This record gives sequence, structure tokens and C-alpha cells, in this order.
Amino acid sequence: MIKLFVLFLIFIGAAYLLVAFNYSYSDGNRAGYVQKFSNKGWVCKTHEGELAMTTVPGVAPVLWSFSVSDPKVASQLTQIVGKRLVLHYKEYRYIPTTCFGETAYFVDRVEVAE
Repeated sequence: MIKLFVLFLIFIGAAYLLVAFNYSYSDGNRAGYVQKFSNKGWVCKTHEGELAMTTVPGVAPVLWSFSVSDPKVASQLTQIVGKRLVLHYKEYRYIPTTCFGETAYFVDRVEVAE
């Protein structure tokens, strides 16, 4: 009986992760300047960054934190830090641990803005 209960809990946990990672809560674009991008973590290394979004010159920028899970996107971002970019992201809510990323926003595509 205990083995059946443990198996049931594992099944529920796997189903939860399957739904959490395959259905995004929202997606969109954010434009600005990547001012910080790093590889963080003790055990689970994740790529984390900050995008400074400015509305008009002279106004303090709004900082937006994001995570990157794709190594190709991470290497592309490393090469173009400091340029004006448009980042396409997907938001995944209720991810159970920070081993996948420290934020709910995962960037999956980068474009250099003119």
C-alpha cells in the first residue's frame, strides 16, 4: 500500500512538472539594454540577467530580471550585452525550484533593435 502511495505521489509530481513547463502563463517582448548577464548558482547553474527598460531619456530605467535556459541564446546574449535589444520571453508560474531559473521569465529569442 505504501509503495502504491509513493508511486502515486511521483506520478502527480511528474504530471505537475509536465504542465508547468509546457504551458506558459504569458509571452511577449521587452525592449531595452541588457546591463547584467551572468551564470549563477552553487549546484544548479542558471543564466540570469537584467534588462534596463527606458521610456524617455533622463528618467530612471525600470529593471526587469529574466532567466535563460537555452545555451545558444545565452551565448548570443553574452556577445551583445550593452546593445539595445528586444527579448522574447515566456512566463512560467509556480515552478517548484530555482534550479530551472531564478525568475518566472525565460527568454527564448533575442533580436538587436536599431
